[in-house]
Amino acid sequence: MSSIGLFCKRTSHIFFLSGLVLAGHGCLGLVGTGKDLTIKATDLHRIRPMQLVPADANTASILQEPNVGPIELTLEQCRALALQNNLELKATLISPSIAQQRVNEERARFEALFSANATLNISDTPSVSFYDEIYGSQAESLIADLGIQKPLTTGGSVTVRATDLRTKTDALGTKFNPYYSSDLTFSISQPLLRNMGSPIATYGIRIAALEGRIIDARTRLEVIRLLASVDRLYWQVYAAAKELEVRRQQLDLAKAQLEQARRLVEQGQRAQVELIRAQAGLAQRMEAVIIAQNNLAARQRELKRMINQPDLGLADPRPLVIVTQPRPVPYRLDQRQLIQEALANRMDMLELELQLAQDAVNIDYQRNQTLPLVVFDYTYNINGLGASRSESWGLLRDNQFADNRLGLRLQVPIGNQAAISRLRQAVYQKCQRLATASSRRLQIEMEVLNAAATVRANWQRIMAARENTILQTRLYEAERRQFELGLNTSTDVLDAQARLADAQSAEIAALADYQISLVDLAYATGTLIGASNIEWQPLSPDS
Repeated sequence: MSSIGLFCKRTSHIFFLSGLVLAGHGCLGLVGTGKDLTIKATDLHRIRPMQLVPADANTASILQEPNVGPIELTLEQCRALALQNNLELKATLISPSIAQQRVNEERARFEALFSANATLNISDTPSVSFYDEIYGSQAESLIADLGIQKPLTTGGSVTVRATDLRTKTDALGTKFNPYYSSDLTFSISQPLLRNMGSPIATYGIRIAALEGRIIDARTRLEVIRLLASVDRLYWQVYAAAKELEVRRQQLDLAKAQLEQARRLVEQGQRAQVELIRAQAGLAQRMEAVIIAQNNLAARQRELKRMINQPDLGLADPRPLVIVTQPRPVPYRLDQRQLIQEALANRMDMLELELQLAQDAVNIDYQRNQTLPLVVFDYTYNINGLGASRSESWGLLRDNQFADNRLGLRLQVPIGNQAAISRLRQAVYQKCQRLATASSRRLQIEMEVLNAAATVRANWQRIMAARENTILQTRLYEAERRQFELGLNTSTDVLDAQARLADAQSAEIAALADYQISLVDLAYATGTLIGASNIEWQPLSPDS
């Protein structure tokens, strides 16, 4: 038997046993919870239908505009509201502040470290006397030391430490009991090959700073994307509103055509079929208005979601009125200049360049890590001793007894394969990033050229659509006069109305698409924030 068949067989057994349990008990109980969490078995298999209340199927009420005050919005207001209220952008704007704290964390590695220690030691040491007798030598010592260690940007560190020791013992030959000793130590440790120099010591700071700039670029890109989305949606709402105006205008013309056809039929100048043709045309225009209304409402809800104004919810019936009108002005586009602007301003290109800078810093650091570890140590220590603490520190101040110690430590990994592998990884990563940067440049160039071509094409669409609208208007007027003279039918007039509506819709779509193509061109060149006169600052978590 196959695994699938075995699974099905076992599953059927499980469902069969579950059915017996449900049939026997009629409920499922959660045992061991201490609460009555009984669930009826019928609730697990029943889908409750949604209750809908029938409405009045009156077409006229559907076509009416909502009886609420409209809200006028300019494009600048929509941009500002989106930047202020968009929840996803609010979360993104905190990222630069988080990145800055990482830089501060790396800088804190060079902060001085204060340390303090206190130790009480009680010992009982066995010793052999002159007479070969074993006796105990007891001692009690209390040692305390304070110190400050300061890391250096050269990769080394400087330490200053003060030590105080009090010892009490019953050992023979001890002149002072208790006695005090003190030390003041100055020491410096400096790597000479590996970990040497400011570029290596500040490696973490430089990487974190570049990462912060990368996050700034990503955040700025999110702002640009949001603004581009708002602009596109704004012009889509404009197009949908204008489309509804066209369809309402066509509905009014169809009503006028129906009245004229009814009058001519009543006068006996037209056959009864003309009235049916006009009524059918009116029904078609009603359907077009309903579709346009629904499309406009959907676009307005999308814009409301984008700006996320607290007092303007998605279910708010107030319509949005587009105040900013398109300005169809032709532009002379220099493709070479646009490509240069895009390569200089695109945030994704800047992110790649910053990542390449990180790779260069990482390669230098990993190359340094392949060197042997050679550390130079120097310690200068001043000693003090006395029957009292004041005598011990007085001798310390006189600097009569001092120690000097020089040291040189060497560590050479045999093989050093781990460090060499990390260096090669850093080099390969940079090579990979360079290839990605070349591909990204070609992609940006193509996006700019396509956006510029779309702008030019949409401008030509506007000119063609305007000419077509003028001609279709003349044709409609001619068909209407022909109908009045009895030379054609209502179908011919309605067809002319439909062609006129299509021409007007095409002109509206061309206008909106031209504005959107300008937004796309600004987005492709990375200059949309400048064109929108937008300034933004990173948010702190407390904002």
